[in-house]
Amino acid sequence: MAASRPSETGAPPLAFIDLAAQQARIRPQLDAAIARVLAHGAYIMGPEVAELERQLAAFAGARHAVTCASGTDALLMIAMAEGIGPGDAVICPAFTFTATPEAVALLGATPVFAEVRAESFNLDPARLADAIAAARKAGLRPKAVMAVDLFGLPADYDAIAAIAEAEGVWILADSAQSFGASRAGRRVGTFGRATATSFFPAKPLGCYGDGGAVFTDDDALAERLKSIRLHGKGDDKYDIVRFGINGRLDTLQAAILIEKLAIFADEIDARERIARRYAAGLADVVTVPVVDNASRSVWAQYTIRVPAAARAGLMRSLASQGIPSNVYYPRPLHHQTAYRRCPVAVGGVPVAEALAREVLSLPMHPYLTEQDQDRVIAGVRRAVGATGAEG
Repeated sequence: MAASRPSETGAPPLAFIDLAAQQARIRPQLDAAIARVLAHGAYIMGPEVAELERQLAAFAGARHAVTCASGTDALLMIAMAEGIGPGDAVICPAFTFTATPEAVALLGATPVFAEVRAESFNLDPARLADAIAAARKAGLRPKAVMAVDLFGLPADYDAIAAIAEAEGVWILADSAQSFGASRAGRRVGTFGRATATSFFPAKPLGCYGDGGAVFTDDDALAERLKSIRLHGKGDDKYDIVRFGINGRLDTLQAAILIEKLAIFADEIDARERIARRYAAGLADVVTVPVVDNASRSVWAQYTIRVPAAARAGLMRSLASQGIPSNVYYPRPLHHQTAYRRCPVAVGGVPVAEALAREVLSLPMHPYLTEQDQDRVIAGVRRAVGATGAEG
């Protein structure tokens, strides 16, 4: 990912996410993997795709991994396989990326926006029933809840499942940012009816293009997903048994992901060490993210909270020091033009609205040296002092 503009202090700018450092670590393996694909020439659904699916399922502890062309396709394929359509409501957090409700809206169903927790950024189980009530009030049929694992932290699936069961809806785990994370001894890929993830390059496990996967323990669902990603094929590609999409992961990306998966556990450990050092150095000047004892995050982003009025100035101060920062996400989904007519949970979503004004993500990747980490910590502390952002 691109670094920030040159520092006013003369120090080289840091990278927000350093894919080049990772590539340097495994470049010979990547070159060999790509060369094998070029040699056998099976660029679509080649042998590396099946091997990656086997390794992904084993890593996650899921019965099936079905790869696809993107994380958005993963969400869409699950919704298609489960028959989501017009008149149906799918509950989505108001504070997340647009791909979550997009997969619902593309099928003619209606996203209904729910509240999130300030400390975890994830869906608030205590407010889930309010979103379901809003769906019913709008004359919709609540069918599913997309529990998003924002910034790498799994949602509170046990609490969500209890409410979902009582309300008669099923769970789709939108784990685009959290593959490799765990909760209560279970890895992402084993929650809900199905789990979707993304291999976008900036994700903790990313390829060199777009890619995604769906995880499930349901044999019949896995077969439907495999059909949908190949235009709805049955026994052969000219036997079309359902509507589908062109959702295949190409072989080159699968080959790259196999090599990245080999070092993924080590990279997760490195992310955890960095997050702990950030927390130790910043907890007294900003609001740092919280991970409960039952969970392990993969820290797709390290996201702090600062007073809304001070955020822009803090970002400018960091940029002047060669330290990049980003805001994920500056507008909650129900404020986006495309979704303004969608129902919102009874009682509103004030936490989601506040987070959009307060969040700020700092550099996070496994190859941040301790010197770089210290520079980020010192830079934030200096920026907070300069802007009066401490809260």
